[in-house]
Amino acid sequence: QVQLVESGGGLVQAGGSLRLSCAVSGWTFSSYPMAWFRQAPGKERELVAAVRWSDATIYYADSVKGRFTISRDNAKNTLYLQMNSLKPEDTAVYYCATKTGPTIATGAYNYWGQGTQVTVSS
Repeated sequence: QVQLVESGGGLVQAGGSLRLSCAVSGWTFSSYPMAWFRQAPGKERELVAAVRWSDATIYYADSVKGRFTISRDNAKNTLYLQMNSLKPEDTAVYYCATKTGPTIATGAYNYWGQGTQVTVSS
C-alpha cells in the first residue's frame, strides 16, 4: 500500500523559510516521478515542483523558481521541498504526489498525501 505523509508546514512571516517533508512507503521511491502541488483557498491545485530521478529532470513553476528546491533522501525514502523567501501568495495546502507514468509536468498523478498547511503572513 502506497503511503505519502507530508510534514513541516506551519506559519511563517514573509521572507522566511520552511522545509516540507514527504515520507514515502510502499513505493519504489527512486523509480518514479515525484512532485509537490499546492492548493490555495478558492484556487485550483497547481504543480509547484516535480522531479524524475532517472535523468534528473526537474520542473519548477515560474512562481517559485529560484526560491524553492525539490530534493530527496534515498536512505529515508523522503522527498523534500525547501522553500525560501516565502511570500503571502505561497499560502496553500501543499501535497506530495507520485505517479506511474514517466512525464513529470503533465498527466495525472496516482498517489497523494494528505497535505500540510503553509501560511505566510505579511
